[in-house]
Amino acid sequence: MGPRYDHRVRHPRSASGWTMAVFGVLAAALGAVGLVSPAAQLSMLGLAVPGGRGSGDHTSAFVTASSMAALNMGVYYVLAALADWRAFFRWTVPFRLLTCAVFTVAVIGGRAPEAFIGVGVWEGLGAVATGVALRYERRATGAGTARDRAGTAVPR
Repeated sequence: MGPRYDHRVRHPRSASGWTMAVFGVLAAALGAVGLVSPAAQLSMLGLAVPGGRGSGDHTSAFVTASSMAALNMGVYYVLAALADWRAFFRWTVPFRLLTCAVFTVAVIGGRAPEAFIGVGVWEGLGAVATGVALRYERRATGAGTARDRAGTAVPR
């Protein structure tokens, strides 16, 4: 007989893992919305929904691409959270802050509508929440703890 499937529901094992899981579920859900209903996604972002595709209008292609990226990223974040892969969590913080900055500058510079600021705020707050949780966890486990290459604490 083969190995039995473990039916227990898995949950993140750390506060930083929970921040990643929540962000991942939201990203995956919003990515799925964009794939199923690009018009709904555009409306949520405060962007005009084109009545029909005109010559040279590639809005649907860009919505599809960004939605697929969001879905994939969301799944990666959830899987990393379930594995409690804190090195990955740390890698995301500066890039999510960069995303926040780029999206905010896009709004300020007139390249994106004001409603788009919500995307930047979401990225920024998520990065800060993850960063704060990681810092708290590091302090709680002791700053002198040895770590392996993946960032996991190892006994000395």
